Amino acid sequence: MSGVLFRSWAEPADAAWPDVARVADHVGVEHLVVTRHALVRQVLTDPSTYRPDNALDAVTPVPVAALRVLAGHRFRLPPTLANNGGASHPAIRAIVADALHPAKVAAQRPWLTGLVGQRVAAIRAALDAGTPADLYADLAADLPLLVLARLVELPDAPVGAVKEFARAALELFWAPLDADRQLALAEEVGRFHRVLREFAATGGGLAGALRAAGHPPDVVVGALFFLLVAGQETTSQFLTLLLHRLAGEPTVRAGLRAGTVAVADVVEEGLRLEPPIVTWRRVAAVDTTLGGTAVPAGTSVVLWLARAGRDPATVEAPDEFRPGQRGSRRHLAFGAGAHRCVGDQLARMEAAVVVEQVTPLLDGVTVVRPPWCPDNLTFRMPDAFVIRRA
Repeated sequence: MSGVLFRSWAEPADAAWPDVARVADHVGVEHLVVTRHALVRQVLTDPSTYRPDNALDAVTPVPVAALRVLAGHRFRLPPTLANNGGASHPAIRAIVADALHPAKVAAQRPWLTGLVGQRVAAIRAALDAGTPADLYADLAADLPLLVLARLVELPDAPVGAVKEFARAALELFWAPLDADRQLALAEEVGRFHRVLREFAATGGGLAGALRAAGHPPDVVVGALFFLLVAGQETTSQFLTLLLHRLAGEPTVRAGLRAGTVAVADVVEEGLRLEPPIVTWRRVAAVDTTLGGTAVPAGTSVVLWLARAGRDPATVEAPDEFRPGQRGSRRHLAFGAGAHRCVGDQLARMEAAVVVEQVTPLLDGVTVVRPPWCPDNLTFRMPDAFVIRRA
């Protein structure tokens, strides 16, 4: 059963699962896995009973050698956003939310539309010439990072280095690993953490706003760390997964062409069926019960967000891609409650622009290489999506 936790996105939709199940992971730690939409939402919206303290804990305990590497880089992840159940969370979140305000997000749309248009033209030319195109590497991989950098005023850091760091962090904290791999990842993550500390001390934009509000350097670094990992990597993953899904949905593409299917509905249905974040964690703060199951204090609770999106009690056709169907927008891809993703409108805007401009490319193509996703408790992390003209 432990393998299910790390490839839960690949679990057959019709597989029978109880509402709440006890499952042990690869190191023997028992988790309470919650599958039903109503119960997942109940946990997310009750931070007093189910705290977020373990949200960023390493799934594979970090060995002493890797901990020494991280300590050598002065690596710390204090409670800031996803793992912050304390009194400081609302104030930190408000500053980040202002940087990602819907009006500021909307102001980036013309620039993003132009950039995507340029990339689509280059991809179309390659396809017309008989050359395969990788819609992850050639389009989706760095788009969210480039938009985020404009919104939070990040310096011109090498895009490749940031992407490598983000994927290394997702692997270090959420994947089943051996000690050698943990050591290598610790060096990469720790090295970039040092760069973030330098920017947190002097940078403007979001970093400056957090400093001005009196937040200590570690909190500024923690907020930037989380944004650079979850704030952009998850969106590039979603764009790749959504385009792959659309490649196999000719009826939906025809509806988009005819104007009978709304782009926004396609994005929401994509978030429901192809969320980049498939699980999230909480820890029980007190003895309680959930769906009739006893939950002792200290229990690790794994919320199966992806399966909750296919709950037949919530959505009419849970396994079918039907934009606009009843319940489609009730997915939990962005979480719920006080820790709901603060960048949800940014992700939606980026996905809408990509769907509008890239969908026509998918007509008459063959998938050469579908996205492959490694073992990971929480993130899909697709590595490529290669197409060519049929």
